[in-house]
Amino acid sequence: MRFRTSPSGVLAASVACLLALSAAPPGAAAHPADTRAEAQVYEAETGALHGVTVGTSAAGYSGTGYVEGFDAADDSVTVTVPDSPGGLHDLTIHYRAPYGQKTASLQVNGQGAGDVTFTPTDTFSTAAAGRVLLEEGENTVTVLNNWGWYEIDAISLSPSEPRPPHQVSGAPVDPDAGPEARELLSDLTGNYGKNILSGQQDMASVQWLEDNVGASPAVAGLDMMDYSPSRVERGTSSTEVENALAWDERGGITTFVWHWNAPSGLIDEPGKEWWRGFYTDATTFDVAAAIADKQSPEYELLLRDIDAIAQELSRLQDAGVPVLWRPLHEAEGGWFWWGAKGPEPAKELWRIMYDRMVNHHGLHNLLWVWNSVDPAWYPGDDVVDIVSADSYPQQGDHGPVSGTYEKLVQLVGDEKLVALTETGSIPDPELLRTYEADWSWFTTWSGFSADEAYNPLEFVERVYRDEGVITLDELPDWRAGSGSGAPPGPGASPVSTVAPESDSSGREAAAREAGARR
Repeated sequence: MRFRTSPSGVLAASVACLLALSAAPPGAAAHPADTRAEAQVYEAETGALHGVTVGTSAAGYSGTGYVEGFDAADDSVTVTVPDSPGGLHDLTIHYRAPYGQKTASLQVNGQGAGDVTFTPTDTFSTAAAGRVLLEEGENTVTVLNNWGWYEIDAISLSPSEPRPPHQVSGAPVDPDAGPEARELLSDLTGNYGKNILSGQQDMASVQWLEDNVGASPAVAGLDMMDYSPSRVERGTSSTEVENALAWDERGGITTFVWHWNAPSGLIDEPGKEWWRGFYTDATTFDVAAAIADKQSPEYELLLRDIDAIAQELSRLQDAGVPVLWRPLHEAEGGWFWWGAKGPEPAKELWRIMYDRMVNHHGLHNLLWVWNSVDPAWYPGDDVVDIVSADSYPQQGDHGPVSGTYEKLVQLVGDEKLVALTETGSIPDPELLRTYEADWSWFTTWSGFSADEAYNPLEFVERVYRDEGVITLDELPDWRAGSGSGAPPGPGASPVSTVAPESDSSGREAAAREAGARR
């Protein structure tokens, strides 16, 4: 495998004193969190307002008020940061979200800078928004409505510290993991922080890349969806396992997601058709109730479905094909039935599936990829090999998705690989290096590589030519352990790689998924 030299990182200078905090009116409070001495706070109410207003009725804000009224698509507040020394800075948003989990889009100097999630809170709190690259001199930071009805009190910025070496061991959580799975994880670990592997969902999109870009991704994304029993009984069939076998013959890496059609309770009405049965609103199946009663018919249906998919995965194991296995994806969004009842049923279902597949069916070719960011949803280090997130930024935003990356690194103490398992706009490799956002791989979702609005052809060509992006022809024979040496066993030393209800975006991603599958 071709490695690039790890970047030394951008050492941001300390920020000079920029803006004095406005005198707090009676009843106002100091900013929560952001206690680092070098953090500089900028009040939202002093910014340029577009479609929003200044409010004062909610207690606990700082300064002279906060910005509210984010209810239209282009509503925004833009805060000016004067006299910056430039460089990477950690961005924190001070907010209140009394109406449930919300999402805002960010821009820095008019360019897309990813999204930030606001967890529900009745009091003013903070949300880490990742790193932003500031220019020397004046900069602007914009909070743009995405899924609205939240309040913005302020932003704060502090110089980013260089990233310490990663501490990923490369040991699979399955103690009986087969040699192919061990070698794949070892190679991914050895590559982590040096390069990013290119990936593409569905074989038709892979073919488009080969025909129009002249390159093949290292990772092919496939779907177990049409093997779901409630779909099979309605006439679906799939060749995705055959696609995986063929891709493996070419030397590629395979990742599988499972749009798990609910085992029963499909509503099957216009807009909630049976083939949309992985969506919460298209089924009456209650995952919490099914798991709570392990003698119930519903619980037996869960096991039936897991067994059906295990049979397909066993075909790959028999052929020596390891799988980056990503079930129960986007659980915390709630738009899929496995996440509709909150984190506890989703985590328990993950553990049930892990035990059923690994210990009952003897599947040892799987690397288990968890796909939610919120720590409350994390099922545990003992059943997760890799953590990941899906990101669909606004058109033209090729940012590094650094805020999400940093949260995932913190989630696992930087001891597991982190992957960008679905994206619309491909992140710019140059920005990935600058921001030290060391995603193990990215997978562009079906159709997005060919969508000029999200990924202009010239940009896609540049991504696939980038020296730090690994394509299919650059993969080593990782089955022979040639990428990083012999795979580490349990207890091996960590590999240190110095590296310098559902929201609108979720609904859009879900709609894209449904459209790609019918």
